[in-house]
Amino acid sequence: MKPPAVRIIGPGRAGLSFASALHSIGWDIRTPLGKEDDISNIEPDLDFVLITTPDHEIQSVAQNLNQTNAIVAHVSGATGLRSLLPHENRASLHPLVSMPTPEIGKKRLLENSWFAIDGDPRIELIVNALGGQRFHITDALRPLYHATASIASNHLVVLMAQVERLSNELSIPFEPFLQLSVNTLKGLSELEPSEALTGPAARGDENTIKTHLESLPNAERYLYECLLQGAKEIAHQSIISENE
Repeated sequence: MKPPAVRIIGPGRAGLSFASALHSIGWDIRTPLGKEDDISNIEPDLDFVLITTPDHEIQSVAQNLNQTNAIVAHVSGATGLRSLLPHENRASLHPLVSMPTPEIGKKRLLENSWFAIDGDPRIELIVNALGGQRFHITDALRPLYHATASIASNHLVVLMAQVERLSNELSIPFEPFLQLSVNTLKGLSELEPSEALTGPAARGDENTIKTHLESLPNAERYLYECLLQGAKEIAHQSIISENE
């Protein structure tokens, strides 16, 4: 039986991550195409055309593709299926992993990752081949889904960048704080956020919070205060639940 044939359009980090991951499991991965390549006459024997360009280029790529019987899919978390018109066999396949390099991206795509899918159900063939898990996200829910993914990944990086700055201020290694964060995240696989929350906000220790704010550099206080308010709300809801 012939392996599925895939043409990837967009040879960036995401495109090369998918190309490498699918090639490693024996799929027929054609050379990824970029901006300088003619995509108006791609080969007719393809099973999938995977558009891995930046979001704002997806619609233009889809419109410039010749009509094909292949499933035309994008890997954007924020873009709807209408961007793939006029193609009849449309799908979306957004991996819920960060791919900072093709090497790391390949590894993560093959690690039982989660994918948000929509459209033609045959897109599940890619998820299954990569050993992944799936959930469906419709166009109506896509903005909220993508915002949630951004918070889970991008905002976490912002938070850890603050930790690194403060560890430098203390002239002590970043690594111990990173390990603390890793352990906290692991705990959230077993505990609700209200159960995992510890520290002065959970205890209602306003004196300690006051010393935190006094010790922080001015530029670092705003982010601390925003997250402190969220911690207090979680602690408050926990108290309400215990008293019900």
